[in-house]
Amino acid sequence: MTADKQIIAGDYILTMDPRNRVIKDGAVLINGGTIEAVASLSEVTASNPGVIVRKTANSVIMPGLVNAHAHSGFLRGTAEHLPVWDWLTLHINPMHRMLQPHEAEAASFLCYAESVVGGTTTVVDMWRFMDGSAKAASAIGNRLVAVPYVGEHPEYNYFDTLDMNEAMIENWHRKVDGRVNVWVGLEHLFYADEAGQQRAIALAKKHRTGFHTHCSEAEIELAEFDKRYGKRPMYALHDLGFFEAPLTMIAHGVWLDSAEVELISKYNVSVAHNPVSNMKLASGIARVGEMLAAGVPVGIGTDGEKENNNFDMFEEMKVASLLGKLKDLDAAAMDSWDVLRMATIEGAKAIGLDHEIGSLEAGKRADLIAVRTDTPRMTPVFGEGAYFNLQHNLVHAVRGSDVSLTMVDGRILVEDGVLKTADLKDIIAEIHRIAPPHFARRAAWLADNREGTPQWTKG
Repeated sequence: MTADKQIIAGDYILTMDPRNRVIKDGAVLINGGTIEAVASLSEVTASNPGVIVRKTANSVIMPGLVNAHAHSGFLRGTAEHLPVWDWLTLHINPMHRMLQPHEAEAASFLCYAESVVGGTTTVVDMWRFMDGSAKAASAIGNRLVAVPYVGEHPEYNYFDTLDMNEAMIENWHRKVDGRVNVWVGLEHLFYADEAGQQRAIALAKKHRTGFHTHCSEAEIELAEFDKRYGKRPMYALHDLGFFEAPLTMIAHGVWLDSAEVELISKYNVSVAHNPVSNMKLASGIARVGEMLAAGVPVGIGTDGEKENNNFDMFEEMKVASLLGKLKDLDAAAMDSWDVLRMATIEGAKAIGLDHEIGSLEAGKRADLIAVRTDTPRMTPVFGEGAYFNLQHNLVHAVRGSDVSLTMVDGRILVEDGVLKTADLKDIIAEIHRIAPPHFARRAAWLADNREGTPQWTKG
């Protein structure tokens, strides 16, 4: 973390403050890792003579993006055109059976590097052996919410355990200058027996940290919840005590009904919306507009590389907007400003970090990105007047490759589109080294277990 003051200037500053304020010829004054002022360049330089100005020409400066739900991994393009059930039992869970710590760490290096190059500064990563993930975030420089993939059930003994989860909290939570946070995780409620479920809640309350799980992703879950608990998923989670955690975030929430949306709006419960993954796995379309209207914080997530194929949050914003319009058959649904907020300040709220990140305001951490405006995708660009279109271009036109600068805590991680904190070629080469033997081990296991892994064993 740099100790000196610096000024980052651009053609426009998109603050994402409560008024969605845009400052033409603006600047952000940074002291160490903290934002001290956001105003016009002339104002900032007048009150801070002698401070070096880094002018990113032809750019919009905006908050770094928040990926509210992701999985590190290296299965990209190898589990395609499958319904979620076959995808899990024949590809994903067998991968977890074979996964080794060094492979998990290499996967996190790859995914965090891809994230920061594309303008994502905070990643909520549900993954395995997450000491390696914390080391990767420490090296790459991104902000991380680490959520161990926990299975606390005899049939899911190839996942991380709550003992491992608690050790992660004790060793890493709020470490690395506060950039690493650790939550309690369950892959799914059904991946834990009753004792494991209650211990997960107790751990989140004991350590005052968040709890994260997948739920209501596929329609098939509804019948299983009814069979086990005689109620819909959110009511089951509520009655079991999961909403007593300091913060509970549900990944997907595709099949919530209106009553469930109203229920979770009364608690500190948020949702991570994963539009590309929900489309690719044919899971369905979440009631995002209804959730936002009810006051439920909703962030946007990419999900993993295997169910999305990239970590481009700009692409995810576009799909979130278009899918919302399609769901309601309303071209005005999922307004560009709403989607931008979901990827920035609303996403930060969904993970309980809106007091630190998500907008460019004095007192917050200096997590910001510069997006080029001199590309065909951003042309024409109007930052003021009747044809103002910054928000629309950012949501519907920009790609992660248009990001020229990424900064976290006042430290530049990406400059001119190039990762500065690690060698991307080495990261990619390591994945090419470890992937073939991993796939060979998985194939050998599947040869002896042709039906794959058991799924949703009764607790």
